[in-house]
Amino acid sequence: MIENDREVRGPRRVTALLAATSALTAANIYLGQPLLGSAAAALHVPPATLGAVPTATQIGYAVGIALIVPLGDSRDRRRLVLGLCAASAGALAACALAPTAGLLVVAAFVLGVLSPVPQLVAPLAVALAGDRSPARTVGTVQAGLLVGVLASRTYAGALAELAGWRAVFGCSCASTLLLALVLRRALPTVPAARAVPYRELLASVPRLFATHPAVRRTTVSGALVGVSFGAFWTALTFLLEQRYHYGPTVVGLFGLVAVAGALASTAAGRQAERFGRRRAVLASIAVTAAAWAVLLPGGSGILWLTVGVVVLDVGTWGNQVVCQGVLFTLDPSLHSRLNTCWFTLRFLGIALGSLVGSFAWAHGGWPVVAAVGAAASLAALLVAGLPERAARTGRAARTERTERTEGLERADGNGACAAPGVGIRPAVTAGPARDRRSAAPGRTRRRGSRVGRGRGRRAW
Repeated sequence: MIENDREVRGPRRVTALLAATSALTAANIYLGQPLLGSAAAALHVPPATLGAVPTATQIGYAVGIALIVPLGDSRDRRRLVLGLCAASAGALAACALAPTAGLLVVAAFVLGVLSPVPQLVAPLAVALAGDRSPARTVGTVQAGLLVGVLASRTYAGALAELAGWRAVFGCSCASTLLLALVLRRALPTVPAARAVPYRELLASVPRLFATHPAVRRTTVSGALVGVSFGAFWTALTFLLEQRYHYGPTVVGLFGLVAVAGALASTAAGRQAERFGRRRAVLASIAVTAAAWAVLLPGGSGILWLTVGVVVLDVGTWGNQVVCQGVLFTLDPSLHSRLNTCWFTLRFLGIALGSLVGSFAWAHGGWPVVAAVGAAASLAALLVAGLPERAARTGRAARTERTERTEGLERADGNGACAAPGVGIRPAVTAGPARDRRSAAPGRTRRRGSRVGRGRGRRAW
């Protein structure tokens, strides 16, 4: 229950504010990538050494997602968001003042731990949106996340060119504090539906991963796509500065080029509903793999590199939109923990990709980076395309058939059923059109079962 009336007065404005929150806090995670060259020169270390900065941030982000985001299912998300914004502002200040490369890496790790605000914002936006479609609400917040992640490189590169790399972290610190003050006034309190002990919350996340094949395929394939993404954006800085002799501003502009591709990827959700989620996941990964064929000649041709950036981001962010759609069809009471599972593996993949990308660049240049990215994408395609386990004992098969039959009967009577073979309730919203279908005269039980079967099929 919402404890004040802001949700009633302006749900669209609150959703827009939360999209901006997602943009700004996600941008903080990627500020360091265009600054590696200038920060390395100022701290008197090789540029490859500071490749540890984005790696530390991504690892910290994965840790924060794993340890903090599950609290969204049992605590007031508003208080969590405000606390994390204030704390991450302190971490940004530490990055701005870091006197050595080692301390910068440590501050970057802490910044990552305190930055999983977007993963709390999406469920909060759905809760505050009233009768608005959850898919549209999540799409709006996701668009903010994409713009923040990609535009951050442009902002960071341009500001570093004008005022130095430390000013980038300092300005982001001030912006995050201002955001916390705005959110404190604008957001209502939404208490959690049920308080769950913290240890139980954390223990349930690996159980979700271990026991549900759809969750495993979605998260592992997403992590491998993250390896490809992290390797590209870390190595791109070195390529543009050392091969093309561009400064931080031009490096940042590549993030602006990628915004167009990322925004185009938001249409992936609509295509998933049209062609099926499994096909949409496979198609998005295939686009990511194909992008590396375009990027390979980018080591000596800037046009190939520009086109490849757009294609890679269409595939990468389209994959995230579709995979989130797969997970958000499951039980709403688990959304924060499903987000935890997805983003923990996703950003561990990006962190590993950043590290491997730096190593590949140092030991083989751009062709080795392209080989790493293509291999990770093909591995993701293989994982996402794994068939269901064919061999089952007779007892297990009979149990599944019984559960499916009972689920279809519940769908006929109540409009919802348990997802067979997954074991998590699907998120089904009843509406007037659905009620009219179930109440229509002359409709047979057989036809009603067909409707229930369509609603209760697997997440993929």
